[in-house]
Amino acid sequence: MELMTSGEFARASGLSRKALRLYDELGLLPPASVDPDSAYRFYAPSQLEQARLVAWLRRLGMPLTGIRAVSTLPPDRAAAELAAYWDTVEAETAARRELATFLIGYLSGREVAMSDNALTIRYAVGSEKGPVREDNEDAAYAGARLLAVADGMGGHSAGERASAAVIDALRPLDTQVPDGELLNALDHAVRRAGSSLRDLVTGDPALAGMGTTLTALLWSGSQLGLVHIGDSRAYLVRDGKVFQITHDHTVVQSLLDEGKITAAEVASHPQAMMLLRAITGEDQHEPDLQLREARPGDRYLLCSDGLHRTAAAEDIAQVLRTVADPGQAVTDLIALAIDAGGPDNVTCIVADVTE
Repeated sequence: MELMTSGEFARASGLSRKALRLYDELGLLPPASVDPDSAYRFYAPSQLEQARLVAWLRRLGMPLTGIRAVSTLPPDRAAAELAAYWDTVEAETAARRELATFLIGYLSGREVAMSDNALTIRYAVGSEKGPVREDNEDAAYAGARLLAVADGMGGHSAGERASAAVIDALRPLDTQVPDGELLNALDHAVRRAGSSLRDLVTGDPALAGMGTTLTALLWSGSQLGLVHIGDSRAYLVRDGKVFQITHDHTVVQSLLDEGKITAAEVASHPQAMMLLRAITGEDQHEPDLQLREARPGDRYLLCSDGLHRTAAAEDIAQVLRTVADPGQAVTDLIALAIDAGGPDNVTCIVADVTE
């Protein structure tokens, strides 16, 4: 079989030569042959189908780590993985569409009609220090309109004070907040929390390095605002499917997004616990903010990394889909982490949306 030069292969596949070099480095699309003297790469015509699949998946916006997984699966399993990915994309797009609609109206001076459906939540919260840690640096709040989980860092005293301070800054939001002010209210609360931590460090330099993650949901009617920074997480269960609706601000997540490591390498990576963003007493990091629409039948999980780093994703999803009572679901989720060794504090909030 006559081989194709990298230029010929690039033109035939629709990929640039730069992309071919990258996919070679990542093991996605290695050349059939490399000239030992010139280092020119040559490809077999039979590789065109694989190359076009990679190109199509990139046009969909799939991260390189996802493409690597999908491109090595049999067609039926690859199709299932792609369908699951696209479900997640559509859920995230719907949330961004709602936020864009609100912002367009806000910036143009128009009032934006928001749904006034009266939704309520049934919720439960639980937190355990686990069998390994001496103290619990997690903090949580669960109320009729506000759910929040924070995971402190900086040593037991500093970590506990940091997570408690950010929860205290959000606690006043558990009241009637207008639809159009959800994100502003959450953003201001996070900034107040950052100021509180800076004041604590100024008063006691021994607290330098203190900080906390935060993941919180704030309800108004059928709208909810989500604020997130760090590696605590929020999940949504809708129509029997489980979606992670936050993105970890960690070194390993960044490497995973860039295709430099695989999902299987995350847990054992030497920087697995390193955060890129958190609420601290030093640098100001911007949180992620989302405006979402809640629907009757939705279920939300907020948790510290003591759950999702320890328990298997499929076990977490199984509990969320099958255990109807929020309190029992919280108990079962914490048990998953403890049964797996419980190396960290674990905190969970499960909330069901009802009319």
